[in-house]
Amino acid sequence: MKAIDRALADAARQLDASSDTARLDAELLMAEALNIDRDRLILAPPDRDVPKRYWDMVERRKTGEPVAYITGRRAFWDIELHVGPGVLIPRPDSEVLISSAIEHFRDRDPPECILDLGTGPGTLLLAALDIWRDASGVGIDVSRRALSYASANARRLGFEKRLKLKLGDWAAGISDTFDLLLCNPPYVAEGEALGPGVREFEPDEALFAGDEGLDAYRVLAPQLPRLLRPGGMVAIEIGPDQADAVSALLARDGLQASVAHDLAGRPRAVLLTWAKSRN
Repeated sequence: MKAIDRALADAARQLDASSDTARLDAELLMAEALNIDRDRLILAPPDRDVPKRYWDMVERRKTGEPVAYITGRRAFWDIELHVGPGVLIPRPDSEVLISSAIEHFRDRDPPECILDLGTGPGTLLLAALDIWRDASGVGIDVSRRALSYASANARRLGFEKRLKLKLGDWAAGISDTFDLLLCNPPYVAEGEALGPGVREFEPDEALFAGDEGLDAYRVLAPQLPRLLRPGGMVAIEIGPDQADAVSALLARDGLQASVAHDLAGRPRAVLLTWAKSRN
């Protein structure tokens, strides 16, 4: 057995007590330590010594620190984003917002203007700009650190001339209208149980939203109708038990709500469109 294979097995055993994805974590960290992609690691592991930094990264992961913070990157949709402490880590569940937008615009003109409220490291906005190459976008966040990551990610992807990033509180002060609005707001109720390392490492302001997890939706509800163009769509992420409550809050002033589900079949997004009379 190669040294790399032995190290992966050993690391997975060490991580098993602190991670539900111990083997995956071990592989991702090894790929980072060797500066190769995970597919190559699995299909043709190199015959070489294990770098010391690998074990340093394993020790960090044993404390609960997210893999994305350790490696400094996270894949989302068809792009890779750089992330770090103080920034919400992109998650596969959020990809339903992008797939729902693709479906909405399949038989319509593509979106020209996209707004991402609470953009974080640019997750949703940059994925959308990668799909619709003639579109421009605006990303807003209350965190300067998040906007710094979003700006760096936009430059690395070559999108910096197609978007504006603004420090702000949701859509306050925004007077333009948009074809597509994307939003992954904080929606975790105070005191709700979270996965290992989430509460300890990721930013509270990107996670928690009051006793019911609905505070952000209440702020957004009166703002959304004035921002959405005819024929457009809002896609906003929700917790799996919030579909009815969020739909009731956001379906107003002519907007109608539907619910999209993630790959596990759980409600994951509320989609808002104008009633037919406005489209």
